[in-house]
Parts: sequence; structure tokens; C-alpha cells
Amino acid sequence: MRSFLRSIFHHTGSPRSNRLQVFTNIGWMCADSLIRGGIGMVISIWLARYLGPEQFGLLNYVVAIAFLFSAVATFGMNSIVVRDLIKEPEQRYHILGTAVVVQVMGGVAAWLCALVTAYIVQRDDMRFVAMIALLGTVSVFKASEVIKFWFESQVQSRYSVWAENGIFLVLATVKAGLILTHAPFMAFIWVLWFEGLFTAGALLLVYSRYVGSSFRWRFQKERWHRLIHDGTPLMVSGLAMAGYMRMDQIMLGKLLNEEAVGIFSAALRLSEAWYFIPIAIMASLFPSVVLAKNAGKLQYVARLEFTHTIMVILALALAIPMTFCADWVVALLFGNRYHGAGMVLALHIWSALFVFLGVASHQWFVTENLQRYVLFRTICGALVNISLNLILIPAYGPVGAAIASLVAHGLVNVVMNAFTPATRSIFRLQIKSLLLMPLWSGSLFKQGNRA
Repeated sequence: MRSFLRSIFHHTGSPRSNRLQVFTNIGWMCADSLIRGGIGMVISIWLARYLGPEQFGLLNYVVAIAFLFSAVATFGMNSIVVRDLIKEPEQRYHILGTAVVVQVMGGVAAWLCALVTAYIVQRDDMRFVAMIALLGTVSVFKASEVIKFWFESQVQSRYSVWAENGIFLVLATVKAGLILTHAPFMAFIWVLWFEGLFTAGALLLVYSRYVGSSFRWRFQKERWHRLIHDGTPLMVSGLAMAGYMRMDQIMLGKLLNEEAVGIFSAALRLSEAWYFIPIAIMASLFPSVVLAKNAGKLQYVARLEFTHTIMVILALALAIPMTFCADWVVALLFGNRYHGAGMVLALHIWSALFVFLGVASHQWFVTENLQRYVLFRTICGALVNISLNLILIPAYGPVGAAIASLVAHGLVNVVMNAFTPATRSIFRLQIKSLLLMPLWSGSLFKQGNRA
């Protein structure tokens, strides 16, 4: 364990003060996800037991469609804006001002797309369409996330954590109160909407308090073109990713019923609850990955190999025990009404192996400016997932959706990298990590022991 921690410490950057700053930032981001994930999981399980599979399925059906086009709202800005803020800190006002314009435009487009989708899939249920019309406006509020990008670039995520968690905790308390008072279904839709609105306001207040006024932000036409150019492949890729990560719920609702969506969503809550781990780690390590590329190929490759192998170890530590305990965990947490979710969880949990690797390799694609390949592989994955869902859902229900999701994740995050010359190097690195070769050879901890 000591070698493990020292190895991570070594790979976060060169100066010891920078390493401490990165670890502090990872701690804040993990604390953010643990608080939101832990309390959110408790509230979600409580809500699932309160609503039952059918209404819980309806809630997730609405959320899946309302946020299906979130990638259009964010426009792939996260890594790109962080990258630009690191490279051009003197241009921060133009970067942030232009990025927020892009995201507001994207948010409006995402809301309109969600509304059209709702009308197509449930045109006879205007109450359903109205819920999408309300909740879809949260996509516009997401423009405030450019503030998070600034704090990430400065390795100071604690400020955005304070803002988001403050709102989250207040509204989690409200949800608990609604459950205790036997509130109607629509009340929970309104809570989700207010969470989006208040979070945006809190981020603006924190930025104003610790950085300065957002009125200093300026729109820059040339940078707008550059952000659109760099972000479009990631936006379309994110859209395709939403297709293979959320289309399962939409197709279950369309091909079967809302109860099937509820069963699948219960398993999904437990399976995806851990996805914050690679996101928090890689978000804090991304600046050091960019710097390692400038330092030399050997250091760059070593850092990538390390991060990918750690992702595999973490995913296996999660998937193996959950496979054997899935039925017991579902029965304990959700109750007997969700008994079918156990098998779904046992299968879907293995998606974490490919998701963790995908998060690690995403930083490589951005650093190498190869976003167009992300687009290609993700579109293929979405098409495969939709095709498999059409075949497997009618025959196997939620279990079929879990199989389709697992295959799509493996294809998108690993297999597709072997098909193009420019991405074969990361594919070979991923295979080495999947086989745990750096662990068996001892190279994973070698640098840490020297630190």
C-alpha cells in the first residue's frame, strides 16, 4: 500500500508542492462525489422504494430524455477550456466569456431537441411532454459550468465543490421531506429543476467571491470559431455516448414499459455510482499529463501507462465482488419489488472496466488533438448499442439492455482504438493495462519507490 501511494504521488507532477496541490484537488473532487454520490444514493434508493418500479421508471424515463442532449449543451467544452486556460492564462476572460456563449446556445438547442424527442416517443401523453419541457431547461443553466473549468485549471476544485454541494444538500433534505410527507410525483420533477437553477447561481456567487466579477468576461469571435471547431467532435461524440449510455432506458420505456425502466435504473444506480472515481482522478491529473507531454515521450508514456493500469485495478476491485453479491445487494437496498435488478447489476457492473479505461484515454485524445477519432468510435458504439437493444430487449428485457451496454462500452473505449493507425498506440497501452503487465513487471511502483 505504501508503494502504491508513493507511486501515485510520483506521477502527479514534478515539484512536490504541485503534487500536494493535485492530491488536495483530487481529495476535494472525491469528497464532492462521495457526498453527492453517497447521499444521492441513499435518497435515490429511498425514492425508488417510495415510488415503486413503475413510477421510479417514469422518473428515470423523463430524466433520460430531458438530458439526452446534454452533450449539445456542454459542447465538449470541459477538457478544451481547461487546456486553453492552462496554456493561455492571460486570455482567461476571453476564454470564459466565449465558452459561456457557446454553452448557452448549446443549452437552448439541447432543450429543443429533448422537446422534439419527447413528442416523438410519447405524443399521446402531453403530461410527459410538459415534464420534458420543464426539466429540459436545466440544459441552459449548465452554461455556469465554465466556472468549474476555471477552478479545475487552477487545481482549486474545492470552491466549485462548496457551491454544488451546498445546493445539493439543501435539496436532498427537501426530497427527504417530500418522501416523508407523501408528495406527488410531480414534486420531484420540480426539485430537479430548482437544483439546476440554484447550482448555477451558487457557482456564479463563488466565482464572484474568490476570483472576480463575471462581467469581465468577453466574447471573442475568433476564439468562438476555435472552440466550435475543437468542441464539435467531442460534442457529437458526447451525443453518441449519451445514445449508448441512456438509450437503454428510453428503448426499454418505448419497447416494454416503465416498470422495466425502473428495474434497469435501480441496477444502473448501483453500477454507475462509482464512475466518479476515474473522473475525479483524471480531472486533477490532466494538467500534469499535458506537462508530461512537453517534458518528453518517455515520461509521457510512463504517466499514461500508470493511469490506465490504476484504472483497471480499481475497476476489477469493484466488479469482481459485486458480481457475486448483486442479488443480495439489490434485495437489501431496493426490496423484493426490484428482484429482477440483481442479474442486470451483475452484468452491467463490468462496464466499469471499460468506462474507467475510457476516462483515462480521453485525456490522451484531447492532449494529442485527436478528437475526431473519439467521434468515430463513439458513433459506432451508439449504433451497436441501439441495434443490440432492438434485438435483446424484446427477448430478455432489462438483462438484454445490460448486455448491449456492456458490449458497447467495450467497443467504444477499447476495441475501436485498434482500427485506426493513429490510435493503435493507446490500444496497445490499454491491452497492457488490462493484462496488468506493469503490475506483474513491477514497473508500476518502481518510480514511486524512488520518489
